[in-house]
Amino acid sequence: MHWLELLERIWPHLVAGFAFCGAILASIHALLNKRDSRAAVLWLGFIWLMPLVGPILYLGLGVNRIRRKALSLRAENPPDVRRPLPEDMGEPDQPEARHLRMLAKVVDRVATRPLVGGNRVQALVNGDEAFPAMLAAIESAKTSISLATYIFDRDRSGKEFVAALGRAVVRGVQVRVLIDDAGALYSWPTILRDLKRARVPVARFLPTLPLWHFMTMNLRNHRKSLVVDGQIAFTGGINIRHGNLLGESPKKPVRDLHFRLEGPLVTQLQEAFANDWAFTTNEALEGFAWFPELEDRGTVIARVITDGPDEDFEKLRWTLLAALAEAQSSVQIVTPYFLPDPALTTALNLAAMRGVRVDIILPANSNLPFVDWASRAMWWQVLERGCRLWLTPPPFDHSKLMLVDGHWVLFGSANWDPRSLRLNFELNVECYGREFAEAMGVIVQQKLRGAREVTLAEADGRPVLAKLRDATARLFSPYL
Repeated sequence: MHWLELLERIWPHLVAGFAFCGAILASIHALLNKRDSRAAVLWLGFIWLMPLVGPILYLGLGVNRIRRKALSLRAENPPDVRRPLPEDMGEPDQPEARHLRMLAKVVDRVATRPLVGGNRVQALVNGDEAFPAMLAAIESAKTSISLATYIFDRDRSGKEFVAALGRAVVRGVQVRVLIDDAGALYSWPTILRDLKRARVPVARFLPTLPLWHFMTMNLRNHRKSLVVDGQIAFTGGINIRHGNLLGESPKKPVRDLHFRLEGPLVTQLQEAFANDWAFTTNEALEGFAWFPELEDRGTVIARVITDGPDEDFEKLRWTLLAALAEAQSSVQIVTPYFLPDPALTTALNLAAMRGVRVDIILPANSNLPFVDWASRAMWWQVLERGCRLWLTPPPFDHSKLMLVDGHWVLFGSANWDPRSLRLNFELNVECYGREFAEAMGVIVQQKLRGAREVTLAEADGRPVLAKLRDATARLFSPYL
């Protein structure tokens, strides 16, 4: 019998055997590695109910293939030397803040970087304040510029940043730009060609098109940072896109928060970028141009907390749990997406049951309706135990901020959802200091003035079809 005829007769059996073996191997991996039982059950359903397709989807979306590689590269960058924490957390006249020292101890064990004092942190509201400050810093650069962003649109704002970076290159400044590959595709054609024409060194984080990157296509770099001359830094939630300039009445306006930082903390932001750049390009950023000696610039005690599906896994989640556990009077959370896992939901409820006022501030409608549906299916879980939930009116608010007891602040790129806390590479900053926390409290109060409170009766009184839609969307919450 000709081998082609033999293959024609047995190929269905080969495919079936391959599908069965693939399902077995994928199931074993899911059972041994998925920490969230809901995710494990859902993946097992996909694997067995969708022959061939299920295991392939699991390979691309369910397997974390980046941890070992990241460890091998980042082991060359040892963590900072530990320094004793100040007994009064920098506030000798505020004994009510001393309990936050325990929070600092917990995060000190979770994070790889120490708390450092002497920092100045300034909030920049929307792109209207952030973009001019960032562009001015780029124009003043003398030695180095590092820029990491998730979205870098090819619109008017994006082109302004390209022009400023290009002028810096002409001046002899060392420039490095890192864009997440998926985020770069938010505009087409992408900004990459413009950056290359301006001779700006640019790299894409985890390109999704090459076949050998298929297994990391679900892992995105959501970090946003700009460091100029190793001395001035910007970070927060703002992407580079024209919609952030509310003063110019864009078609799709987005409210957001970004922050300008000076002081020893800037070194930690530069280290985070240098690690990501080395991971992407194998180029080490070293020397005085990138890491100069920094003097104290303010009174804020702070540290950078990086989180991602590598050695930084779940560091931010542990930080959130610790902050909720230590809260004594108030917790204020501003986030565009709210899909807490059971542990975070329990921690929020326990805080409220202890008498802590817990305010959760969300946009009435985000840019992702499916996520909104899943979120609404969870609202009752926090409302029934005393947490208060507020909805802000349009335009969509993309801000990420958390305050505890009027002394502790967390800001950065991460949302309260499984994607940020388990899949994305995120960068957040925790800050201790009453003066800065009070300034952030003013911003939160401004959001609350125009917000509408959601009651448990309202959440329970949704139409049955809406509840069914929301409950169905919630099944996919581990992947949203």
